[in-house]
Amino acid sequence: MAYNPPRKYNLFDPTSSKPFSLSRGKIENFLKCPRCFYLDRRLGIDRPPLPGFSLNVAVDQLMKKEFDILRKSKKRHELMKKFKIDAVPFDHPDIMVWRDDIKKFEGANFLHKQTNLKICGIIDDVWINPTSKLHIVDYKSTSTSREISLEDEYKQTYKKQIELYQWIFRQNGFKVSDIGYFVFANAKKTPEKFDGVLEFEMQIISHKGDDSWVEKTVFEIKKCLMSDTLPSSTERCEYCAYRKASKPFDQKAIQGSLGI
Repeated sequence: MAYNPPRKYNLFDPTSSKPFSLSRGKIENFLKCPRCFYLDRRLGIDRPPLPGFSLNVAVDQLMKKEFDILRKSKKRHELMKKFKIDAVPFDHPDIMVWRDDIKKFEGANFLHKQTNLKICGIIDDVWINPTSKLHIVDYKSTSTSREISLEDEYKQTYKKQIELYQWIFRQNGFKVSDIGYFVFANAKKTPEKFDGVLEFEMQIISHKGDDSWVEKTVFEIKKCLMSDTLPSSTERCEYCAYRKASKPFDQKAIQGSLGI
């Protein structure tokens, strides 16, 4: 396996006055394990990348096109009617920026002046209700015969995702409802024939967000980044557990590869 040296770009420099960008994913990494986050953002040592989910991306794109048809006409989607949601897709000149349709990888963002950290998040959609409050919306693709809920352990990340986006929009002066929505596209496994066509059951699940954790976390991240001490890992971090378990064998492996 080829050795990849530490990354030299997108690193936090404690002496720089330039704002440092943090994506929603990087904030989630900090919450999961400050050590892995520090290794990545300060030292340039990335976690192994996850595989891409091309099918999920395709479903997201199709759903965006479908809701965009109704955006200009300010009409409710049939799903909104089915799930009794009194809102329409939000027609705003920056919607393409927020969704990163232009591929600048910033999306919706806010510069937190106290820390000089630019908090960024690429959203899927925004709806607006009759009281002019915004609902942050995220599209999710899955395939399960179980009832879809937000109570699974890994879906707590979904909730924080919506809450971070709510915080960003509020900091930018928008009126934002506590209620966010997840639009789930659940691929059916029951049809007898495939015929190159996937059938989906569509469902909308609401989440009442609480973004009170966000600013506190931003301050904690800045403190972590400014430190010259590698933070502790969390007990449940699989990446740190792997590093710890493999460390006794690293030197032997290196010596073996060099024929020592």
